[in-house]
Amino acid sequence: MAELTYISVILPLKLDWEPCYSIPEGMPAESVAVGDRVKVTFAGKAYSGVVSGVGIQPETEPSKIKAFDCLEDGLERIFPEEIELWKKVATYYMCSVGEVYKAAYPVGKINLEEAHAASIARSRARQERLLESMRLKTQRIQERLEKKQELAEKAKEGTKAKAKYIEDSKKIQEELDRATTALRDAETKAALTEYTSESIDTEAIKDVNLSEAQTEAYNHINESFNKKAPVLIQGVTGSGKTEIYIRLAREAIEKDRNVLYLVPEIALSRQLEDRLSEHFGKRLLVFHSAETASSRRATAEAIRSGRGYIVLGTRSALFLPHHDLGLIVVDEEHDSSYKQDSPAPRYNGRDTALMLSTIHRCDIIMGSATPSLEEIYNCECGRHSLVRLEERYHGTEDSDIEIIDTKAERKKRGMVGNFSRKLISHIEKALKDGGQVMILRSRRAWSSAIQCTECGDIPKCPHCNVSLSLHKAGGIDRMVCHYCGRTFRYSATCVKCNGEMKSLGAGTQRIEEEAAALFPNARIARLDSDTAQNKTYEKQTIREFGKGGIDILIGTQMLTKGFDFGGLTLVAVIAADTFLGIQDFRADEKAAQILEQFRGRCGRRGRKGLTVIQTSQPEHPVYKSLVSGEKTEGNLNLLQERKDFGFPPYTRIIEIAVRDNNEKRADLMVSVLSDRLRKSFDITGPYSPAVDKVADMHIRLIRISLKKDKRLSLHKEHLMQEIRSFEKERKYEGHMTINVDPA
Repeated sequence: MAELTYISVILPLKLDWEPCYSIPEGMPAESVAVGDRVKVTFAGKAYSGVVSGVGIQPETEPSKIKAFDCLEDGLERIFPEEIELWKKVATYYMCSVGEVYKAAYPVGKINLEEAHAASIARSRARQERLLESMRLKTQRIQERLEKKQELAEKAKEGTKAKAKYIEDSKKIQEELDRATTALRDAETKAALTEYTSESIDTEAIKDVNLSEAQTEAYNHINESFNKKAPVLIQGVTGSGKTEIYIRLAREAIEKDRNVLYLVPEIALSRQLEDRLSEHFGKRLLVFHSAETASSRRATAEAIRSGRGYIVLGTRSALFLPHHDLGLIVVDEEHDSSYKQDSPAPRYNGRDTALMLSTIHRCDIIMGSATPSLEEIYNCECGRHSLVRLEERYHGTEDSDIEIIDTKAERKKRGMVGNFSRKLISHIEKALKDGGQVMILRSRRAWSSAIQCTECGDIPKCPHCNVSLSLHKAGGIDRMVCHYCGRTFRYSATCVKCNGEMKSLGAGTQRIEEEAAALFPNARIARLDSDTAQNKTYEKQTIREFGKGGIDILIGTQMLTKGFDFGGLTLVAVIAADTFLGIQDFRADEKAAQILEQFRGRCGRRGRKGLTVIQTSQPEHPVYKSLVSGEKTEGNLNLLQERKDFGFPPYTRIIEIAVRDNNEKRADLMVSVLSDRLRKSFDITGPYSPAVDKVADMHIRLIRISLKKDKRLSLHKEHLMQEIRSFEKERKYEGHMTINVDPA
């Protein structure tokens, strides 16, 4: 009996180990390589796995090791760089490699690959059947010709029979020539046919003109790249960071390298897509969840086999089959949308991009007008290189800022609904001067909650510990839970005492309604997660506003995401205090980033803009810092506070969440776990989050703070072992999640 060869396989499961299989008898060991896709049976179920090792020494008794079922026909081999990234992500974010593999190659994607491979096989089979039919037809014509020629040779000279045989032979020869030509053309076409995505265009890339300030920044970036240092470009809004990215991407592609351009939101990708396509044409590939499944598959295939491309995508684009990367761009690196909260891997796109750049040994540039404190810290420590771009591309000054005290305005009757009379005046002037207006409200819906005027009851979702929001659409009012998505019938009277219900707080729907009444001649649109569910509406709204077809655009934080609108002269924030009332040590940082980013949307193309902020806390330090413009000093102060209190970036925070439909059991388990962990770690908790029940699951949290030193990896490994052993001892698998660097 021949000696068996063993392989390790990554499965799309939460496993702390990689199952071992043998290569089936009769299959040469050299026919299986790392990265091959194999069909295996695990715990009685069939899975598509990835070979991670060949010729390994099994830890299991050989007699208990099964052979894998078969190689996956038609599925492309996984690149070694992909597997290396999966393992880095799994190690850092304390999850299994299988969970990362599942995120990179979900079942739907594998099914599409299999369907595509089957389609190719069917096409090839049809083509081969057609060629075989043509060959048989040509052979039969050849046989007929030979018979006629033989009869012509045997016939006597000068007879009618001989003349007829000769004439028939000429006709058959012409028929044979046509059939032979058709067969040759079909065979040539079959040989040249490539069953891959459309080839990447090779036309010249349109360059950009850089200003003097941009050129200086560009030169500093290249100096840092030569030193193999990641770069953070801190450029004021409207300074032209995108032009620099385009120049760098062009140079990478001209060296026959590939480029990954990351953005935090799909909405931002849509506007940027139009801009990048002007320069890169069909070299530009787009990848995000709003693209169709077949389009995403085609993009992945083009990336796998192509060179000289630039792919524009959200964080999921990190797990595409990249090769020969020359540049990674992480635009708006500070944005919390780069962080995935669920399911595992709970990774940060910015930090994962840094891992990817290390694997591919490629340049990486991160950009923001309001960098994260983590990146500022990295630059302060010398790990990354900081390049500043402090001059706007068109030479426009920063927009003016006006802080409106809504408490004072209400006392003197200076409010009309949620709009102050001062803001109304500014909007009227902006519209009169031909400008556009953007209004930011952090809450969607018509009102964020409703309350009985008699008994004070606030309806809550029976499945989540959160108040229901009032939505109005198509003349139908309904209450919606923004956590589990369930909807409930709305009644204007209290179900407990029949008292009258009143709304609490205004959402984007109500702001839109009030704006329509205040500015009846204005063209108004709304952009939030409700309207953005219609991808066509979202795309059209962004383009229409960019073209000037909309006067007032009202929306949530997605409006702050790096859009470039030339006609926008006024931006206004309604109830800005909601950004500050978050129970999070990052609250001030995030609020400052949102407000500064939103401010940067207006006053471009040489027109100075105005930013209006309505607040009941006009003396808050965030507003004072915004008005004074002392961003660097403010960031250093925040860093010092983080250092004093032991918060990131000076430490690493790991959040453990316990979820259970039984509240008492959740409290018991989290208490026992926290007592166990407290012996080895500095922990906070257990405690209940602001929303401690979602979709009938009670939530309890523990936060662990780890020092950033050489023992960090060992501490994380020890923590993982403690959690896994606790789950097994208590038979509590499936109730706990680990979130490294929570947003």
